[in-house]
Amino acid sequence: MRVLILGSGGREHALAWQLSKSADVHCAPGNPGTAKVSTNHTINLGDHLQLVELANRLRPDLIIIGPEDPLITGVADVLRTAGFDPGKAGASLEGSKAYSKTLMAKAGVPTARFRNFTDPQQAQEFARTLFATGNGAVVKASGAALGKGVMVTDSVEEAIEAIRWMLSGGLGESGKEIVVEERLLGREFSLLTICSGMSFVSLPVAQDHKRVGEGDVGANTGGMGTFAPADWVSPDTVRQTHERVVAPMLQRLNQDGIDYRGVLFSGLLVQDGIPYCLEYNVRFGDPETQSIMRLVKSGLLECLTSAARGEAVPKVSLSDDSAVTVIAASAGYPGEVKKDFPISLPSDSGNVVVFHSGTRESHAGLQTAGGRVLGVSATGPTVAAARDEAYEFLKHVSFEGMFYRHDIAR
Repeated sequence: MRVLILGSGGREHALAWQLSKSADVHCAPGNPGTAKVSTNHTINLGDHLQLVELANRLRPDLIIIGPEDPLITGVADVLRTAGFDPGKAGASLEGSKAYSKTLMAKAGVPTARFRNFTDPQQAQEFARTLFATGNGAVVKASGAALGKGVMVTDSVEEAIEAIRWMLSGGLGESGKEIVVEERLLGREFSLLTICSGMSFVSLPVAQDHKRVGEGDVGANTGGMGTFAPADWVSPDTVRQTHERVVAPMLQRLNQDGIDYRGVLFSGLLVQDGIPYCLEYNVRFGDPETQSIMRLVKSGLLECLTSAARGEAVPKVSLSDDSAVTVIAASAGYPGEVKKDFPISLPSDSGNVVVFHSGTRESHAGLQTAGGRVLGVSATGPTVAAARDEAYEFLKHVSFEGMFYRHDIAR
């Protein structure tokens, strides 16, 4: 079978690495890491005509769209004959948090109390109410913001400033409408579920580390590292999530005439034993996918292909190991970063695979090309063993300004 993966990050590299074991994989545009396990094609993901021409030329059996922007603009609708991912209507679950939260309420999905706003004064008043009657406020840009549009505030003053900043254009179009919701208290986890209408199968539970600093402090990022499975999440919690978060949303989408085929990424928080949905994404998470792909033994290609065809989704065979992925980032991330620094990188060895996120090849060799540069992903019989392997390997990776958290999976 032939698979076409659209995107250029670590998630796409991990998918290509796994699927290349059973398929002829092509990536567009890909990166230096995907070039080792697939055929790369230079392309502009925003140009639908280029995508159609490439798909017509390659005639893939399966197309996977990695990043959110092409999904939100409806690329899956253009490529539906072989596309695994949801169309533009389904992608609104991620493209508009205001729409997503409203749909959660209609579907009866457990979530924080919230309201949607375009008026800063009304939003600030609601934030004051949340601090007076609950655990405080979280301010979210309604539009997609590359994982950086969520501000967890510790005071009324912080919430008011976050509201002012977003609604005054701090995040551009993404923040023209915002969601203000009650801050829930508990541990978070991610559940990636392969869906075909009402048929679905979940992959191993993962836990992401969003904050840039150790001890979960500092700015939110796209993710500084993950581990899977998150063994603190019980089978009963997963069952509750399927029954209260996944199935009701799929049912609601179906009622609205949306045939959802693809990944439903549920971002969850457990408070008082109840899994609350913080948000939905409509794609494979990054860097959750890097850890999860390390645990797949077989069956992923068949699972994704069945979903793309609208058929019942078969289960995937999984390893009993654990996986830990640590992100090596450029100085300044998640803000402005300098690029084009040479990277010293040993070859994959033992239980370690390095997934490229922000790299490029030049005449001078491998160089940095983004904020999150590499994901060092290790497996082992336990989470502790996997994290030791990952951090030992990181001692031999270097580029100017490189930093990473030392507490991933602790």
